[in-house]
Amino acid sequence: MDTAQSTPATRGVDAATRETLEDYTLRFAPRGYRRWSPAVVGASALGGIAYMADFSIGAGIGLTHGTSNALLAILVAAAVIFVTGFPLAYYGARYNIDLDLITRGSGFGYYGSVLTSVIFASFTFIFFATEGSIMAQGLRFGLGIPLWLGYLLSTLVIIPLVVYGMKALAKVQTWTNPLWLVLIVAPLVYLVIADPGSVTRFLNHQGTSGVSGVDTASVMLGAGVCLSLMAQIGEQIDYLRFMPPKTAANRRSWWTAVVLAGPGWVVFGALKQAIGVFMAVYILDAVGSAAAVEPIEQFTAVFTKMMPPWLVVPLALVLVVLSQVKINVTNAYSGSLAWTNSFTRVTKRYPGRLVFVVVNLTISLILMEANMFSFLNSLLSFYSNCAIAWVVTVATDIMVNKYLLKLSPKIPEFRRGMLYAVNPVGVVAFLASSGISIAMYFGAFGGGVQPYSPVAAVVIALVLTPVLAIVTRGRYYLRRTDDGIEEPLLDADGNPSGTRYLCTVTGEHFERPDMVASAQGGYISSLSLSTDRTGTHVLPPQ
Repeated sequence: MDTAQSTPATRGVDAATRETLEDYTLRFAPRGYRRWSPAVVGASALGGIAYMADFSIGAGIGLTHGTSNALLAILVAAAVIFVTGFPLAYYGARYNIDLDLITRGSGFGYYGSVLTSVIFASFTFIFFATEGSIMAQGLRFGLGIPLWLGYLLSTLVIIPLVVYGMKALAKVQTWTNPLWLVLIVAPLVYLVIADPGSVTRFLNHQGTSGVSGVDTASVMLGAGVCLSLMAQIGEQIDYLRFMPPKTAANRRSWWTAVVLAGPGWVVFGALKQAIGVFMAVYILDAVGSAAAVEPIEQFTAVFTKMMPPWLVVPLALVLVVLSQVKINVTNAYSGSLAWTNSFTRVTKRYPGRLVFVVVNLTISLILMEANMFSFLNSLLSFYSNCAIAWVVTVATDIMVNKYLLKLSPKIPEFRRGMLYAVNPVGVVAFLASSGISIAMYFGAFGGGVQPYSPVAAVVIALVLTPVLAIVTRGRYYLRRTDDGIEEPLLDADGNPSGTRYLCTVTGEHFERPDMVASAQGGYISSLSLSTDRTGTHVLPPQ
């Protein structure tokens, strides 16, 4: 025991106990920390979807494939995202764990989910760079700041906001939500009332692809771009894991917050994409197709119609900067969690979440300086196959393998020693789904099926996940069913127990779901176990 306490790995754990800075990275979010109401958590999570990229994504799809195909593509993607996001949001809120911890026990294993952590981290820096680019465009438009400097400013402004985790994020999102909603909704309402003909032009727009009317291939190509946002549910869960325990008294508000801020984010996202198509068509003749996809151009054009000229640019700039800050504090926060998860499990070292805030922002800045915004839709179309494969695999494991086949443990497990290193169910399904769909996207199976790569990603993951669970008879989910602690993991209401136990490595107290018996005697927290490089604390297979 004393030897374990003196190792470099366990000495690093002390930094992880600074709760306000580390925000329970790699860990269950304890009941004692979760003091927010369901409404506050839900509003904070919805504040994280204030990004402007939806307007640009919708505009790009609409200008290329026409309004009818764009709207159908948005609806198809939204339906898939909502259905797959629901079980993930429920598990995150009910058991107070993030999507990586859910993934570990839902078919991937302790080390297998490192794959998906990297996928999610990639999502956060891609979208950070997207939003940072939009902010830089706004700063150039409104203040004449060159793009390279705008990229740098949009990155640096996020760092002080994201340092203190959920406590700071909840305040930022709650205070800014009302102003953001007014700035988004008012221009649209004004435009529809003042220029009814804009609605007709919007509905009749045919796009530049040369396809007339509804075309299945065009719908699937557009849906593929929209489905790249599927990994957004991971960022929503980074907020939802701080939901209070579900009780009879708060049942209605608890479910409302989980549904609206969980899978419900895509309803708001789909509306923004449709608005992006509408506004791009409205300004197309005035600014051209290249500028019509830029949100700053879209909103400036409408603001010009509804207010004095001197107010147009400042207000458009406020909207863009506000939106970028609201989403990029979430991107930076979630990205730091994902990178830390991966690094700590692979190296058994815990450098602290703040190190990876800087790493994620550095990667994002490089992408911005490389003008990533100019090839955004192509990048998202490729990335969407990986995001779809991951989310659909985990959602299928929960819905089918846990609840229907009962081959996967219903209560999520994430602790080292309790899980196998790799579970072939999720890992193979994910690799097959993403690999085949990416090959389809690049034309390996011919141009006729190329637009359907997102559909292939969904179907392969949906079918292969339960098939593999049946073939393996679910034997690779749990290495142990007994964690060595007599008290049940859940209380009488089905919520994670709030009983605190002493970690013999750090001398800190942690709540029951975060603890497991040590092979050396006593109890050890999941975080200390993650950094145990000797493996002496890991319980043997049962």
